[in-house]
Amino acid sequence: MIRLSTRYQGLNTRLIHTGEKPDPATGSAVPPIYQTTTFAFPSNESMLDLMEGRSTGHIYTRFSNPNFAIAEAKIAQLEAAEAALLLASGMAAISTAILTLAGNGDHIISHADIYGGSFGLLHSLLPNFGIATSFVDAADIDAVKKAIRPNTKLILLESPSNPTLQIYDIRQVANLAHEHDVQLIVDNTFSVLNQKPLELGADVVVHSCTKYINGHSDVMAGAIVGTQAFIKNCSDVYRKLGGNLNGFDAWLLIRGMKTLGLRVQRHNENALLVAEYLQQHPRIETVHYPGLPSHPQHKLAADQMTGFGGVLSVELQGGQLEVDQFLNRLELFTRAVSLGSVESLITQPVTAVHHSVPESYRALGGIKPNLIRLSIGIEEVADIIADLEQALS
Repeated sequence: MIRLSTRYQGLNTRLIHTGEKPDPATGSAVPPIYQTTTFAFPSNESMLDLMEGRSTGHIYTRFSNPNFAIAEAKIAQLEAAEAALLLASGMAAISTAILTLAGNGDHIISHADIYGGSFGLLHSLLPNFGIATSFVDAADIDAVKKAIRPNTKLILLESPSNPTLQIYDIRQVANLAHEHDVQLIVDNTFSVLNQKPLELGADVVVHSCTKYINGHSDVMAGAIVGTQAFIKNCSDVYRKLGGNLNGFDAWLLIRGMKTLGLRVQRHNENALLVAEYLQQHPRIETVHYPGLPSHPQHKLAADQMTGFGGVLSVELQGGQLEVDQFLNRLELFTRAVSLGSVESLITQPVTAVHHSVPESYRALGGIKPNLIRLSIGIEEVADIIADLEQALS
């Protein structure tokens, strides 16, 4: 990894330059795409040196790739962390991080208002491997404390949560976790650049890089961020599971991160203006956005975040007919799952990402049938609001 001189402290500067240098073979200012599965060695002895740790380099793209190394260096910068590991998806990152910490007979704590894919992993798949999960109200620190067992290995937290935008006190949960020798993993996908969970006490951060970090709806990737030692342990697990990315997608991810600071600033600005508009609209019952003073945890959000992100949720007046009419009338918004891209996306969680979550857990997490999640893009905000206005009218 090429390290940038410590004299350059600006995050946008470091996201552009960290890990990169002109290609020594051609002088290209942009790193080439290493679209290869395997890497050649000048001798058999040099291969053994690499395998036994006496030298550094690459042997097989399931293990590592020069494009991965550049992207990982930039992602580590995002969280002011020692190291990062790039994987094929956000779910690959979450599952690898969990399986690095927990095994047969262990216990996890999380909350019901969490990304549907994460819920499915915790609720349906991990029990097959002897790993149990308790879902609690993570805003109630006493409830979290009561859920801790002697075999609890980790707490998985989303703040803001997906899709209800609840804010959880990362410092408080981290302190409680560490009192009981439990690790705290925070999914920071919603709040990249807006929140630094490691500085708030979290042990590990995971990202779906598919979202804001890439930002263009054309790459699926994930990342684990933490200490050098933990990332090495995760790498040992990930190599066995095979959740690797490819050189081209890593190269696209590198490209996306160079404009991340500009994009996040615009997402933040647009989402706040849209939330303020929707809050006063007569057809909207509730707006869930931590940047609004009316949000129940606005003060906490302002304390642990520097920006409030580009995602908000609303509860629309009426039932499924009204939801369908509203969503079908939209012209600028794309009706699609995912979030964090340059274009505005919209979805009804109970018909898509949270469709497979049992109703009892949806109710526990406040995921109502009339809840609609909006990922606000970087279009002109007047155009975004105009589209919402015509669809709601």
